[in-house]
Amino acid sequence: MTEPPRPPGEPDPNDPTRPFNPYAANDPTSGSTPPPYTPPPGYGPPPGYQQPGYQQQPPPGYQPGYQGYGGPTQDDRTWILVAHFGGAAGAFLGGGLSGWIAPLISLLAKGNQSPSVRAESVKALNFQITWAIATLIGWVTSCIGIGFIIIAAAALIAIIFGIIAGVKASNNEPYDYPMSLKLIK
Repeated sequence: MTEPPRPPGEPDPNDPTRPFNPYAANDPTSGSTPPPYTPPPGYGPPPGYQQPGYQQQPPPGYQPGYQGYGGPTQDDRTWILVAHFGGAAGAFLGGGLSGWIAPLISLLAKGNQSPSVRAESVKALNFQITWAIATLIGWVTSCIGIGFIIIAAAALIAIIFGIIAGVKASNNEPYDYPMSLKLIK
């Protein structure tokens, strides 16, 4: 049996003048490959180990959400945006008092069907109710002059953070409102 021709410039592996290579198994010109590594018995991952980077199957009855497998559907994302941007728009149009209406509508319309819509609507609703109460306190104290500053600050906070939450939701990222009371669970 004859050996196939070698490309020009490649040394002959059977040449006796060739220097000794103690790592011949790793030498691609030697014609042999090292055997695959097998760990000794008793080494390796424990039973039931899930290699990082691989997703496990969701448990039975699991519904997708932000931290889940797949995330919210397009319809869910629309209702989440209604909750956040609608809260900001309501706070703007209602002088800080009516920002809670859109998150409440979103919660009642889709909250029982989608856990991600419910979670985001509850966050928006709690935040907008908190700042509607602050605005109401501003209206009550407006007779002493400081109330108008409270009204303006509360309305601005409700609008700005509602827009920030809406932008985060449009990027499919959950957002936790700062300075919010947990009135609705």
